[in-house]
Amino acid sequence: MQTSCDTCAYFAYDDEYEEYYCDVNMDEDDYGRLVSSNFKGCPYYKDGDEYKVVRHQI
Repeated sequence: MQTSCDTCAYFAYDDEYEEYYCDVNMDEDDYGRLVSSNFKGCPYYKDGDEYKVVRHQI
C-alpha cells in the first residue's frame, strides 16, 4: 500500500521554518526502524480526509 504524506493527517506545516514535517510522536528507536526497513507504506499513515465517511454515506 503506497501512501502519500500529502494526504496524511500527521503532515503539518511549520510557520517558523516554512516547511512541512511529519508530526508523529515517535522515539529514536521507532524512527530508526522506519528509515532502515523496507516498508512499502508508512506504518504511521492516517488518512487526513475528514469527510471520507460522509461521502461514503451519501
